[in-house]
Amino acid sequence: MGGWTRAWTLRYRGLGPSSSIFSRLPIACGSSQGGTELRPVPLSYKLLDGEAASPPLVFLHGLFGSKTNFNSVAKVLAQQTGRRVLTVDARNHGESPHSPDMSYEAMSQDLQDLLPQLGLVPCVLIGHSMGGRTAMLLALQRPELVERLIVVDISPVETSSSSSFPNYITAMRAVDVANEASLSSARKLADERLRSVIQSTNLRQYLLTNLVEVDGRFVWRVNLDALDKHLDKILDFPARQETYSGPTLFLRGGNSQFLLPSHYPEIRRLFPRAQMQTVPNASHWVHSDHPQDFMAAVRGFLA
Repeated sequence: MGGWTRAWTLRYRGLGPSSSIFSRLPIACGSSQGGTELRPVPLSYKLLDGEAASPPLVFLHGLFGSKTNFNSVAKVLAQQTGRRVLTVDARNHGESPHSPDMSYEAMSQDLQDLLPQLGLVPCVLIGHSMGGRTAMLLALQRPELVERLIVVDISPVETSSSSSFPNYITAMRAVDVANEASLSSARKLADERLRSVIQSTNLRQYLLTNLVEVDGRFVWRVNLDALDKHLDKILDFPARQETYSGPTLFLRGGNSQFLLPSHYPEIRRLFPRAQMQTVPNASHWVHSDHPQDFMAAVRGFLA
């Protein structure tokens, strides 16, 4: 397989090279409110090349995350499987544009626009947390685009495990580091401010990856206004009646409460071929806690 990487940002009616990180924060218009047609935004992505004969792997990150969350895993799986591997920034995250709409329907539409343009359908869709719910909805809406589905530590059932997320947004909004001298000092000060609300060092470091420099000022690259406005929708799953009959794996962290046995009936209603697998001693961030076990589960499901 080819060992080189292509990193591009999709533009409407064509492809164009991705800009360097955040010379500006892009804004996209369009909303699904009031029956208005959903308008996809041009998502930022990174594509690792591989054999075109096999369905590519497409990774979707969780809330507050970005495509870089899967960098290491994507590179190893590209080498091990020989497949093309795509990592994507969701709207309002990473290097993708900001938009007032943060519904799962909008995020699914973004991928329905992107994946065929890249020639990456049908694909193996792998989504973690929020990305897992986007992956589920896409598979239900457009099953012909998804050869098989892997959902990581999330379900189509609302869970109280995400009840702290509003506090994270409030804490991030309260941080004022715009005029710090350097990114390192800005992140250090932000870490101190967040510590009173978020005790987990790993979680604070995860959130702090979103603090970036734009035009000489330090800002959160995630669209906190849109996330706050739509958080209730993000923490739930749209009601659906259709089913996805393709092979499906639900992979949960053994120490996580986001995917519970009580969710299995609804999972099997929507995904009748679903398999359940647990990675022992893993938290909600299965792929970062136990990357080898995570990749072994992915490879086993592809076999």
